[in-house]
Amino acid sequence: MRKSASYPVRREGLDDLVIARTMALISKADLILFLVDAVDITPEDEEFAELLRPLSNRIVLVVNKADSPERDALVWGHMKWGFSPMAFISAEHNRNIEELVELMLPKLDFSAVASVDIERAEIRIAVMGKPNTGKSSLLNLLMGEEKSIVSEIPGTTRDIVEGTFTWKGRSMRVLDTAGIRRKKKVTDNVEYYSVTRSISVVTRADIIILMIDAQEGLTEQDKKIAAFAVQEGRGVIFALNKWDLMPDIKNSFEAAKDKLRWFFGQMAYAPVLPLSAKEGTGLDKLMNTIINMYGKLNKKIETPKLNKAVSEWIEATPPPIGTRNQFKLRYAVQVSTNPQKFIFFVTRPEAVAGAYVSFLKNRIREEFDLDSIPITLELKASRVGWKER
Repeated sequence: MRKSASYPVRREGLDDLVIARTMALISKADLILFLVDAVDITPEDEEFAELLRPLSNRIVLVVNKADSPERDALVWGHMKWGFSPMAFISAEHNRNIEELVELMLPKLDFSAVASVDIERAEIRIAVMGKPNTGKSSLLNLLMGEEKSIVSEIPGTTRDIVEGTFTWKGRSMRVLDTAGIRRKKKVTDNVEYYSVTRSISVVTRADIIILMIDAQEGLTEQDKKIAAFAVQEGRGVIFALNKWDLMPDIKNSFEAAKDKLRWFFGQMAYAPVLPLSAKEGTGLDKLMNTIINMYGKLNKKIETPKLNKAVSEWIEATPPPIGTRNQFKLRYAVQVSTNPQKFIFFVTRPEAVAGAYVSFLKNRIREEFDLDSIPITLELKASRVGWKER
C-alpha cells in the first residue's frame, strides 16, 4: 500500500512535477482509493477526477467524513464522476470501514501476489508424538547422525533438536520434539519446559509428522496434538511407526487406517503412512508426501476461477431448503496460503449449517487439488451489495 502526495493547489513549477510523480505511482497500483471530503467538492477534486478517469476500473471512490446515514444522503453529488463502487466512511469514527474493505476485495487478485519460490524454500518439519514413539530415531535417520539420545525410557530426549538436510535437492529443516504428555504426568521443571516448547514449535513448522506406535495404537494425546496442528493450519501426516513388527502387515494397516479415520473424523484428508524409522522402510514415501503437501499448502487460486467454481457448486447443490432463500454468495477470496484460508462473503452466514460448510471445503479440495491439507473457510456477512451503485 502506498499513499500518493495530496493533490496540490496549483502553484508555478512544482505542481506539475508532483502531479506527474503521483500519476506514475498510481498507474502501477492494482487498486486506487480516491479519497474525497463529504462536505465539499473542490476544484482540485474535479481536476483529479478527470485525471483518474482512464483508470476507473481500478478505483473505489471513498467519501470521508460521512459521519452518519443522514449525511450519506448529502453526498450523492460525487456520483457525477461515474466512479463505482462508492464507500461512505468516517475514518475518525471508524464508520463503514468493513464495508470499504469488502468493496476493495473484488478489485484485488490475491493469487497474483508474489510468493516464495516453492522449489527453493526450506520446508520446516516438526516430528511430534508421545514419548518413545520413534521420533528421535526418525530424526537420526534423516540427519544421518545421532542428533538425539535414543532410549527405551519414555521422555529421555528432552530438548528440541533442530537441523537441516537435503532430500532430492529440496532443503529441509526438521524439529525433533521431546514429546507431549499430559500435564499431570509432568513431574519436573525440565519436562514442563519441554512440553511448552514442543507445543510452540507447531507454529514454526509447515508440516507435522505425528508419530504413532503401531503396536500401542492411538491415544487422546495424539488427538490433541493433531487438533492443535490443524487449528494452526499445519499439514499433518500420521506415521505409523514400528510397522515392521506387526503381524499380517497388509490387513493390519487397512484396519489401522480405518481406525484413524474414525478417531480423527474431521481429518479424513490427512495421509496415513506405514513407517519403520529403525529400519528406514517407508522413508521415501514419507518424504515425497511432505514435498507434495508443501506445494499444496502454498498453492494460490486465481480469484475469478474460485468465484466461478463456488457459484457453480452452490447452484448445483444448494443449501438445505430452509436456508436456500437466505444464503447467497456475494464474493469468495483466498486470503492466505500456508495456512490455506478462504473467506466467502454471503448473506445470512448464521443460517448456514456446519455440514454445508464442510461440503464447500471438500469441494475446494477436490476442484483445486488441495487434498491432504487443512483448509479454513470463514463465512462473513456481506454488508454491501456488489452491483454498481
